[in-house]
Amino acid sequence: MTRLRRKALVALFLFTLFIFGTMMGLRTLKPSDGFSDLAPGMDFNRERSERKRLDVKDVVVSPGQFHAGSSDTKVVLTKSDRDHSIFYDIHIFYYLWYGSPSMDNKYIHWDHVLVPHWDPKIAASHAQGRHTPPEDIASSFYPELGPYSSRDPKVLEPPLAQIEAAAAGVLVLSWYPPGVADDHGEPTEDLVPAVMDAAHRHSIKVAFHIQPYRGRTDQSMHDNIKYIIDKYGKHSAFYRFKSSTGQVLPLFYVYDSYLTPPESWAELLTAKGSHSIRSTPYDGVFVALIVEERHKHDILASGFDGIYTYFASNGFSFGSSHQNWKAIKAFCDANNLLFIPSVGPGYVDTAVRPWNNHNTRNRVNGRYYETSLQAALSVRPEIVTITSFNQWHEGTQIEKAVPKKTLTRLYLDYQPNRPDHYLELTRQWAENFNKEKDKWLM
Repeated sequence: MTRLRRKALVALFLFTLFIFGTMMGLRTLKPSDGFSDLAPGMDFNRERSERKRLDVKDVVVSPGQFHAGSSDTKVVLTKSDRDHSIFYDIHIFYYLWYGSPSMDNKYIHWDHVLVPHWDPKIAASHAQGRHTPPEDIASSFYPELGPYSSRDPKVLEPPLAQIEAAAAGVLVLSWYPPGVADDHGEPTEDLVPAVMDAAHRHSIKVAFHIQPYRGRTDQSMHDNIKYIIDKYGKHSAFYRFKSSTGQVLPLFYVYDSYLTPPESWAELLTAKGSHSIRSTPYDGVFVALIVEERHKHDILASGFDGIYTYFASNGFSFGSSHQNWKAIKAFCDANNLLFIPSVGPGYVDTAVRPWNNHNTRNRVNGRYYETSLQAALSVRPEIVTITSFNQWHEGTQIEKAVPKKTLTRLYLDYQPNRPDHYLELTRQWAENFNKEKDKWLM
């Protein structure tokens, strides 16, 4: 009897080890609430040549002139002479801050510094300095276009064509006011007209992702909004969202919105504010970033119209954790706010933050992306944002990447898949998202 008990205990111990090892192996997927990896009805074995064309019943509308819950579709003729649908409820974050010697007389952002940890003891145990392009760039992946300049006209078209191929209808442009830049870059507002024109050529719309520059206040934001609408509001690529109340208004994402107190935002975003933009020509749909749980109450008090999560690392913050999206969506529904979850193909920022490996989320050949997308669809959002098209520093890009090995670096890549793997996945999920939305309305 004792021998049998001992064998049973050994078997139980080995089984426990097996389960633990399996869970650790799946850590990077971090699926939420037991949802299946694939969305209902998805078939990833379809060949590109067998992709279904739009049915006659599919809605064809003018971009930006749609209502909440509709299938926001426009048929466009691509350069490959095939009908493709793009969807204006799929928004993708886009960055203009890259530079190279051929266009900018120096590398910009590709030579990003290695950001030291705030704890000197931890900082001392990691590499310091900055990257030295073109062989050593501030990314764990290597772009197919190489370390390009956002100013290069030859580089502008390929990304827009890739975004169109991915069926993402709205490019969300990281934006700083004229003459202002992030700590590691140069001003880029002068590039916006070229981006708007290129977007229009691909039937893509442009929304603005207002960044937290030094001195950003509710008053300076009033000036920013006025500037953007006055300068770009009449451009055919300028994105407007039709809300459930029937208003058609520009939509703005406000990054790190929590840095400004709710009472200050209320001066701008509520009807009784001292310099309110409500019911003026500069009114809009303003979407705030949620990081901590308490931010949802601040966002409501501020007068914002919606919440987005941005970060592509599941579990990194309250807002970016898939398991919290149902609760955030319920809060938004109860308070007439948009909830816009942000999904991403993975996350790795150790090329710029070498101490942040614990927040890395491996791509697992696209499985992490699929899990993230399924989590977003499960809460039935009006819009889904993708982080990102080209945030190479944080490894969230779906832009084409290629294998690369140098004397000092071995870059990650998308193999065994092709460089357009994440563009293809995005299109497949965008198509499925809009099919699912049609079912939600039935």
